[in-house]
Amino acid sequence: MDARTRWGRFSRSEAATGLKLISPTALYALIMLAVPLAAIVAYSFLTDGYLEIIWTPTLENYAEAWGDPLYRQVMLRSLMVAGLVTLATVLLAFPVAYYVSFYVRPGRKSLWLFLITIPFWTSYLIRVFLWKVILGFNGVVNSSLMGLGIIDEPLTFILYNVNAVVITLAHAYAPFAILPIFVALEKIDRSLLEASRDLGESTFMTFWRVTLPLAMPGVVAAVLIVFIPTIGDYVTPQLVGGPEGRMIANAIQLQYLRLDNYPLGSALAVSAMLIVTAVSLIFVFLNRRFLRVKQ
Repeated sequence: MDARTRWGRFSRSEAATGLKLISPTALYALIMLAVPLAAIVAYSFLTDGYLEIIWTPTLENYAEAWGDPLYRQVMLRSLMVAGLVTLATVLLAFPVAYYVSFYVRPGRKSLWLFLITIPFWTSYLIRVFLWKVILGFNGVVNSSLMGLGIIDEPLTFILYNVNAVVITLAHAYAPFAILPIFVALEKIDRSLLEASRDLGESTFMTFWRVTLPLAMPGVVAAVLIVFIPTIGDYVTPQLVGGPEGRMIANAIQLQYLRLDNYPLGSALAVSAMLIVTAVSLIFVFLNRRFLRVKQ
């Protein structure tokens, strides 16, 4: 069979039809995502000069990104903030999703989901500014506590630090965690829960042995959806984080727009992406081990 015949058969196959359908999207993704990413990776191996890029390959940018204690501290802080935000968001989202899935009547579930998406009606930037007003020195929290006589002077640890960043990001990404967990809970066959109770399991053990393992795909999706964007968030640390709450995105912005050091900024960006990829893969691997043990 010659090459022309093989190509004719392939062009008429289902695989070729599928490739034709996804090719516009794939081409768009290649141009808009892969090309800029490749440019950042290429810049990270170049040498920075005074207001210019020296096209000399080097590893000094990665040596500084990984060896400078300042950048290591910022990256560790970013990982810590992303981890805390993910933990808080998932722990708060799971009860909400569980309640909507198991206790809300089917006719009203769409209303609850509609209410959950209300925060998306306003701009993300506006929500961050609102939290800045709420947590401020003379904000809603301090004014209320002082009005009730609980404190004598405004609290200073709730704004312009890591605490404010965690609170703001947890609120901003809560719907992203609720929705995938709700979808996973909705797919659970209720007869499995009834069978577990018929076999003498308590409500808690039924949840632990049946509901939670079956809902883990939604939990994993929620963790990844929240963890990946929060570690690279720029706006929230910039507005409510202060010097103590700056994260890796702020360091990258500093190198690109303030110091005009594109190679080092690119090295920091690539390093952050590699760390996020490694952490995400480790979590997915541990989750698969957990599911195999439960089965």
